[in-house]
Amino acid sequence: MKFVTKKGSHKLLVASLAAGMSLGMALPAMAGVSESEAARLDGDLTPMGAERAGNADGTIPAWTGGISSPPAGITYTIGDHHPDPFADDEILFTITPENAAEHADKLTPGHLAILSAYDTYKMNVYPTRRSCAFPEAVYAANRANAVNASLVADGNGVDGALLGTPFPIPQEGVEVIWNHNLRYRGHKLTRQFSAFSPSFGGGFTPIVVRDQVIFTYADPTTEKFADLNNISLKYMQTVVSPARRAGEIILVHDTINQVAGPRNAWSYSPGTRRVRRAPTIAYDNPQSYSDGLQTADNFDLFNGSPDRYQWELLGKQEKYIAYNSYKIGSDGLTYDQIAQERHVDQDLLRYELHRVWAVEGKLNEGQRHIYTRRVKYMDEDSWTMAAAELYDGRGELWRTQEAHIVQYYDVPTCFNGSEIVYDLIVGRYVVQGLKNQEPMINFFAEELSEDQFTPSGVRASASR
Repeated sequence: MKFVTKKGSHKLLVASLAAGMSLGMALPAMAGVSESEAARLDGDLTPMGAERAGNADGTIPAWTGGISSPPAGITYTIGDHHPDPFADDEILFTITPENAAEHADKLTPGHLAILSAYDTYKMNVYPTRRSCAFPEAVYAANRANAVNASLVADGNGVDGALLGTPFPIPQEGVEVIWNHNLRYRGHKLTRQFSAFSPSFGGGFTPIVVRDQVIFTYADPTTEKFADLNNISLKYMQTVVSPARRAGEIILVHDTINQVAGPRNAWSYSPGTRRVRRAPTIAYDNPQSYSDGLQTADNFDLFNGSPDRYQWELLGKQEKYIAYNSYKIGSDGLTYDQIAQERHVDQDLLRYELHRVWAVEGKLNEGQRHIYTRRVKYMDEDSWTMAAAELYDGRGELWRTQEAHIVQYYDVPTCFNGSEIVYDLIVGRYVVQGLKNQEPMINFFAEELSEDQFTPSGVRASASR
C-alpha cells in the first residue's frame, strides 16, 4: 500500500529548533531540568517522557515506538475512519458491579462510582497496547523543551517551549496540566462531530458541530517562542444541526500566558447577525451543547486557564482507561447503536491498563467555580487527560469524565477521539466527539488561514 503524509514541515522544525535556541529562547538556569536529566528521554524514558519499560508483572508492556503509519494488512486512505489495528484482540476479563472490588486498586474513583451507581455498567479489559506515536519533530521539541521551558505567572503561563510537550519530565502538578493543554494534535485541522445527552427514557437529539482549528503553538515554521504572540490555538466552531441552532458560531483565541492575556472569545447568532464578545466561554459556564451537564472548561476534559486551582502532583498510578477506542469510532455504527439510557453501549469500548499521571486541583481561596476539587489522570504516552473526577461544593463526587484515546496513525498523533461526562447526581451523561456518521478529521487542512479566525472572518463565514 502506498501512503503519503505531509511530513516535510516536521523536518523543517527539527532544524529550526536548534536555530531558535540561538536566537533568544534560552531561559535562566532555573528553567526546565538539567541536560543530564533531559537525556533520559533517549534512555529509560520515551521521547514523550513516559517510562520506556513495562511494569513488573508484564501487564503493561514496554514502549517500542507505537504505530506511526497504517499497520500492515490494513487498507487505509487519508480521510477514512481509522480501521482498528487490534480488532482481533480478545477480552481478558470484564469488570462489573459484582466484581469491581477485586479490581479497585486499578480503577479510578470515578469508574468505581459509576459501577456502584449503574448495575448495567461494565468494563471490558483488553491487552495493553502502547500504540501512541508522534512525529520526530515533536520528539526533538520535547528534548529542547525539557531544558528550556519554564512556568511563569505563578504557573498560569509557560515560556520557552515550542511544538512539543513543554514539560516531558514534570516537577509540578500544573506542568502536567500544561502538557495536556499544549499536547500535539497536528497544526491545522477540521472536523465535524456529534454530541448528545440522552433523556431518562433514552431519547436524544444529536447536535452536530464543525470545528476548524489552527494550533499556533504547533506551527512547524515558528522559530522563537516570542513569535507565537502568546497564542496557543485559534478555534472556530459552527453548529450544523439541528436546524433551530444551525449557523451559531463561536471563535476562541487561547493564550499561553494567561495572566499577560486571558482567553479571547466571540460568538455569532444567526438571529441577530452580530458578532459579540463572549467572555463567558470559559471556566464553569455551561458548555453550549451539553444540556447543562458540563462546563466550558470540561471540553477536552480540561481546557483554558489553570489559574483558579492549586494543582498537586500525586504521581504515577496504574489504571484501567479507555484506550485504542477504534470500535466506538467506527463509521459502521449509528448513534442509536451507541446511546443507551444511563451510559453508552459498553461493549463498544475497550479498556486497557496504563500508567497515568494523577493531579489534584483544589479551588484557590477567593476563587469561584462549581467544582471545588478536580482529580485528573493523564496518559503517560500522550499527555491526554484520560479520566477525571469533579467534586461539588460539599466535597462530594458529582461528575466523572472519560476520554476514549485513539492513535491516529496517519499523522501520527494520539489523543481522545470522543469523551463522556457522567453526572452521578442527575443520573445522565453527555457524549461528544463522535464522528461515526460525520466526515473524518482532516489533519492536513492547509486551506485554513489566520484571517478566517477573526471577528470579520466569522462574519464572512456566516454569510456563506
